[in-house]
Amino acid sequence: QVQLVESGGGLVQAGGSLRLSCRASGNIHTINTMNWYRQAPGNQRDFVAAITSDGNTHYADPVKGRFTISRDNSKNTVYLRLNSLKPEDTAVYVCSAFVLTTDTVRGGSYRPTEYWGQGTRVTVSS
Repeated sequence: QVQLVESGGGLVQAGGSLRLSCRASGNIHTINTMNWYRQAPGNQRDFVAAITSDGNTHYADPVKGRFTISRDNSKNTVYLRLNSLKPEDTAVYVCSAFVLTTDTVRGGSYRPTEYWGQGTRVTVSS
């Protein structure tokens, strides 16, 4: 009953920028930490960035200083600003969110569940 939809991917030249968005919808009571991961062809899914409900951020070393994660709680949306893009940033970028649903709260449970989006493709040309 929770869906995450990413947008904003595309084809850019090295050194360019993109802003990715991921909006959560559905049976949401609260959203805790939201994350970005990426998976390049033939590679495992790697952590990129995370942001807690109170705005604390964490970044993977390869993107520190270049990417910025933020969120708009009023829109249930997390963003990822990708600056100074490199060809090695090429991947499908996927968001996740730890969500406490209204149904589980109504039933007396307060255990969050991690939900995943479908991904948006970022291609960086040299």
